Parts: sequence; C-alpha cells; structure tokens
Amino acid sequence: MDIPESMKSELARWSNGTGIDLESWVGCMGNFSLAVGYATVFWPEFVAFENYILRKDFPEPGLRNIEKQPGVTGKDIEWHMNHMHLDNIQALGCDDISKDKLELLGKTLKEIHEVKLQWQVPGKPCAVEFYIPEDPEDFTQYQISFWQIAHKTKESIE
Repeated sequence: MDIPESMKSELARWSNGTGIDLESWVGCMGNFSLAVGYATVFWPEFVAFENYILRKDFPEPGLRNIEKQPGVTGKDIEWHMNHMHLDNIQALGCDDISKDKLELLGKTLKEIHEVKLQWQVPGKPCAVEFYIPEDPEDFTQYQISFWQIAHKTKESIE
C-alpha cells in the first residue's frame, strides 16, 4: 500500500529518526477496541431487504421516508441508505485528516465493497462509487456508497 505523503514525515520520526513501516506503526499506536470497530467499516455487513441490498441495521423508517419522495428510484434509495461519509470514520475534529488519506481510504473501501458485494450477493451485481468532492479540501464530502446495477436503468418506484 502506498503511504500517504501526509504520513511519511511522522513515520520517519520513529526509532530515533530511522523510521518505521506502516504495519509496525499500527502495532505501536493502535488498540484492539479500535481494530474491532474498524472491522465494521472495512468488512461491512449487508442484508437483502425487499428489493434492496443495504447495510445491516439500516433504519427502516428512514427507508420508508425516502421511498415516499416523488420521482425517487431504487438507485436513489440504495445510494442514500448505503452512503458513508469518510470523515465519520474518526472522531469529530480529528486533526490529521487530509485529502491524500481520504483518497487512499476511499479507494480501499471501494475495492472492499466491490469484493464483499460480489461474494455476498453474486446474483445482484452492484456498482460502488467513491465520491470525491469538487473542492478536495471539503473533507466532509468524501463518500462511498453502492446500489444494485439493475436499479440504475429503472424508472422511479412510484
């Protein structure tokens, strides 16, 4: 994995300036509670519900509210219900957020979602999108989501 530029100087400072590799750094800085939490982000659970593929434990009232919107499509519903803002992976105000880290995380999460969805729901191919905002410094708008390809061409659900 390529190390984001914004992390290289931090890793280089370790071991009296001789540096440390990323995996060893995780072993020094991380903890098992975070690792368990990250497992839910990096290997999410999906469920088939009615005609949708959704993240496990989705809010059904929210789904029903979106379905009531005029002109909404299955793609719209799945995209909204399944989207995740990458800045929410860490605590609010986390001071080491950066464009290069968000891009690496987004690309990695996109690949993970693609593989997991193919494996878990092989008969319902999905598209996975990693959205990078027009303003790359707007860290709140980096998002990942997915929807069934079959929904892409369907008319509204009304």
